Amino acid sequence: MGKTINGATLRKMFVNAFSLVEENKAQIDALNVFPVPDGDTGTNMSLTLKSAASEMNTCESNTIEGICVAFNRGALKGARGNSGVITSQIIKGICSVLMSCSAEINIKDFAKAIQAGSDMAYKAVTVPKEGTILTIIKAMAERAKQVQRSAKTFEEFLHEILAHGEKTLQMTPDMLPVLKKAGVVDAGGRGLVFIFSGFYKALTGEMAEIEFVDNVEKDVTSEDLHVNYETLADIKYAYCTEFFVINIYDKTTDADINTLRSRLLEIGDCVLCIGDLQLIKVHVHTNEPNRALGYALQLGELNGVKIENMLEQNRQLRKMQEKKPIKEYGMIAVAAGEGLNNVFKDIEVDYVISGGQTMNPSANDIATAADKVNAKNIFVFPNNKNIIMSAEQANDITDKNLIVIPTKSIPDGISAALAFDATSSIDENKSNMIEAVQNVRSGSVTYAVRTTNVDGLDVTVGDIMGLDEHSVLTIGKDITDTTFDLISKIISSNSSNITLFYGEGVTEDDTSLLLSKLEAKYPNVDVSFVYGGQPVYYYIVSIE
Repeated sequence: MGKTINGATLRKMFVNAFSLVEENKAQIDALNVFPVPDGDTGTNMSLTLKSAASEMNTCESNTIEGICVAFNRGALKGARGNSGVITSQIIKGICSVLMSCSAEINIKDFAKAIQAGSDMAYKAVTVPKEGTILTIIKAMAERAKQVQRSAKTFEEFLHEILAHGEKTLQMTPDMLPVLKKAGVVDAGGRGLVFIFSGFYKALTGEMAEIEFVDNVEKDVTSEDLHVNYETLADIKYAYCTEFFVINIYDKTTDADINTLRSRLLEIGDCVLCIGDLQLIKVHVHTNEPNRALGYALQLGELNGVKIENMLEQNRQLRKMQEKKPIKEYGMIAVAAGEGLNNVFKDIEVDYVISGGQTMNPSANDIATAADKVNAKNIFVFPNNKNIIMSAEQANDITDKNLIVIPTKSIPDGISAALAFDATSSIDENKSNMIEAVQNVRSGSVTYAVRTTNVDGLDVTVGDIMGLDEHSVLTIGKDITDTTFDLISKIISSNSSNITLFYGEGVTEDDTSLLLSKLEAKYPNVDVSFVYGGQPVYYYIVSIE
């Protein structure tokens, strides 16, 4: 390998970065400081990169510009959680520089791209904190600038950057006391090092086999179809074509499957062509489904053929949409659990996105939900601090005007939604919602997934933990006792109402016991229990 790389090599580097993060996401997740079962930095980064790689997989050519545009677009759409959003911004900066390269990328170009990635990531964070992924990308950018002239090959260049990134990563516990207490390095930083390891290993020939299986088990229906009612005529490919190739001929080879995929890319987009010599799954949007079927018939027999006219689907959906007057305001909330879903719907939230502690929705998930709400202006309640940035980034994907209320918990979101007034302006509603959030105190009760020391408390695997929005406040062995103790720490003399949303694993007997203890302790406070059905957290506590 010399001092330049081409589009084909760049594609391999991007794919390998996703592969390495995917393989090691559990290791990254385990580095999260709080020992709760929602350590999801690795998962969020992996899903963000998976979206980027899947989008790139549909790119028909190996032009540097095409690859960068697709990879960047996929990362933007799939960004999940703070770590995913920051990763997508690093990718955005890198791709913004590389896409201007014509046939080849030299070392100086890549050094400039890394610097752009660092700059873009810092801009995405309101209050940048050192000792995080931001520190690692900045250190890598600085090292890239130092060695861009002396490096004899691209491998040497990336090796130097990677070594410096790892060295900086090992210093993060000295930059953030919370990391030192937990005995871990920064999780996002570790994920970034894996990304650059993927780049480097692609150049040294250590490539992983990747299959893109998004939507393989899910049929495309009119409910899933994203429709822009203003640009119906702009649909490029009319027919959603899906089928299986079975009883594959003896003469068919793996190379023939690759050829089929290439031919499908020539006649359409959204191409999915995966499988082996036993079964092949095909999905393509095309104006010539007959050609898609004809190509596949050269490999074997067809089964499960489904061809849908997306133009007609859109016409019908548009007619339905036109019958409904567009509202001025709408509301979207993020919540996990059947009970919580019903709570938000009862207070007139238009759409509830399934997600939360263990499943952060992407920016694209939030934008898609917004497009389904028949309103011009939509208030979004993330209900988790790790989803706020994704919600804000969704504004870049949808034509709707999203007003993100930075709710960090389910009680925050409920209070904000209850403050909505259809007769008030956007600014008045936003102000009232934020004020409502400030009047509620939130807590949660869950279990520890590892032994550590956090917030000055020694935690053992399996301990029951009571948390507020910022820290672990109490530890115990019993759910009821720990919840009772948590409430005693966050309640104030002015509190008049306690609401507990109980989740999976909590019985009515459990709630009855806790109710009797709370009523005895706080006779002048109204106590109520609501079924939330949320995973991971035994109780979500709201005190007003």
